[in-house]
Amino acid sequence: MIALRKPTKEDAKAEWELIRDMPEDENGLKNEWHGISYEEFVNEVLPGWEDHEKGLNMKPGYVPDTHYFLWDDDVIVGYFSLRHCLNDFLRNGPGHIGYSIKKEYRNKGYATEGLRLAIEEARKLPIDTDEVYLAALKSNPASLKVMQKNGAYIVREDDEYVYTRIKL
Repeated sequence: MIALRKPTKEDAKAEWELIRDMPEDENGLKNEWHGISYEEFVNEVLPGWEDHEKGLNMKPGYVPDTHYFLWDDDVIVGYFSLRHCLNDFLRNGPGHIGYSIKKEYRNKGYATEGLRLAIEEARKLPIDTDEVYLAALKSNPASLKVMQKNGAYIVREDDEYVYTRIKL
């Protein structure tokens, strides 16, 4: 069964392996934890994510967010981040949701299903708008297709990105 799950200490080893191995910057998703040690992940990242979900102890310019892992039964296939609100940078850039699917699981429908599940999670939050904002690199048309399969419409483009919205 495919499910989005928040990180847990019980699943920390598998979660850490995914985060550690995700590139620092792939298809526009920045991974500030690339190469992190297991100890740092468990002792710093996981508690930090719990704080950020509550809006606590965040760096300037950051907003509350919730991190999820996309599981297919007992295998992690991807990572999703859901921002609870937008600042000017996010409103005009990456938006509410960022995600990455492990390379070996791409083109199998996981991103589409994961985004659908992330949108369901967004509906449970007091999101600051009636739409989810997203952005896809023009060099990554598969991501735009995933968004469109979930009801996204294009609102604008620039040289690098296509910006979309999905009604909640």
